[in-house]
Amino acid sequence: MLTTALTRRFALTAPVVGAPMAGVAGGELARAVSLGGGLGMIGVGSATPSSWLAEQCAIPRADGLPFGVGLMAWALADRPDLLDTAIDAVPDLVSVSFGDPAPFVRRLHDAGIPVAMQVNTVDDVRRAEAADVDIVVAQGTEAGGHTGHRATLPLLQEVLALTDRPVLAAGGIATGAGLAAVLAAGAAGAWIGTPLLACAEATNSPAARARVLGAAGESTVLTRAFDVAQRLPWPERWPGRALVNQFSRTWHGREEELARDDEASRRVVEARRTDDLEQGPLYAGESVGLVTEERSAADVVRSLAADAEVALRRAVGLLG
Repeated sequence: MLTTALTRRFALTAPVVGAPMAGVAGGELARAVSLGGGLGMIGVGSATPSSWLAEQCAIPRADGLPFGVGLMAWALADRPDLLDTAIDAVPDLVSVSFGDPAPFVRRLHDAGIPVAMQVNTVDDVRRAEAADVDIVVAQGTEAGGHTGHRATLPLLQEVLALTDRPVLAAGGIATGAGLAAVLAAGAAGAWIGTPLLACAEATNSPAARARVLGAAGESTVLTRAFDVAQRLPWPERWPGRALVNQFSRTWHGREEELARDDEASRRVVEARRTDDLEQGPLYAGESVGLVTEERSAADVVRSLAADAEVALRRAVGLLG
């Protein structure tokens, strides 16, 4: 069994955390990841009702499973109820990313809840240290959803050199070999999202899961177009990696014009409501080409851990 600072802290059998993907990672997905031996996370968007969050947290908690909640720092100023609800649910971990977590860490620590932060730059690492977060997640640009511009492996190496806190690697990890690689580099585990996009427990649609299964790794684009179209106040430094579609082909790189086009905005908002995958975003990372079948998230996590153990044992032979 793989043993790291992550597995010891949360009594896990797999050094894997399910990324808190808003619109995909609800209570059932978090429960399945935790059943597989990892730590499942529930994703919260800026418009997520606090009542929904409370309901979803109750799902893994009912089985006595560990789980976490992912919040966006930039959204919490206008949605303090989300932090209140997360604390009331007593999760095993709360991530506060995409902004400064400092205003929120004290309350979480006072409630006995450890805090994680996704980082995309060296300055982010310094901000995480200053805020006294417990776990740092080095999120590379290969990741699906909102992310930065640094590649996972170079960023991971820098983060490991800058902090003595447990570091998780995120972005591009979808196989046991990938998990073994970041563990060998010094990470305490992997933070995965894209490998869970085709899981039966996800809250996305069957059509979205089918599209993920048919996508290639070259089929993604890092763009602000979907956020601009939806008039979402995402900070510009975090574009979103999504599958290329008709809308992104038309508007990626034309964000200033898009900000003034109300009809294009209407189309994306309507597409989100109707699950029109040619006009609305389907966020996925560069490892999407490795997602080839619909499986339980528990099986995904177990396979990652088992295959990583095999890869690490094989790697010992390199020492000759």
